[in-house]
Amino acid sequence: MINEADFSKYLNQWNIHNLKKFSNRGYTLTPVELKDVAPFEVKRLYYMELPDDVATGEHCHKVEEELFIQVRGSSTIIIDQGNGKEEISLQSGKAIYVPAYVWHGFKSPISDCLILALSSTNYSDDRSDYIENYEEYLKVRK
Repeated sequence: MINEADFSKYLNQWNIHNLKKFSNRGYTLTPVELKDVAPFEVKRLYYMELPDDVATGEHCHKVEEELFIQVRGSSTIIIDQGNGKEEISLQSGKAIYVPAYVWHGFKSPISDCLILALSSTNYSDDRSDYIENYEEYLKVRK
């Protein structure tokens, strides 16, 4: 369990961004200005190609912040910032910022779903930044 002083720095709110799209000459361009959507230094990016009706594991990070961009298709993100789980539909052209200590996971992907993720941390196979047990997460958030 972390103390109140340390925890207060993690109280950033998750938020959704509608990304601009420009269509011209038969294609669509979606520019993403990182300064407007990612309130952290991006150190890594990865992407998830999710087949229809496959869910990712739900978890939260103690340090890592992420920005998820729904590039293609759609999905539902599960979010909990300590007030109960919410389900938010993400369509192509939407992005969601997920700060540390926000429970999250994806489900119900459809239409050849592709999600691009930008991360505030470099990759590590050490799982010490993760809380993967929801009951433990709720105790930490109190």
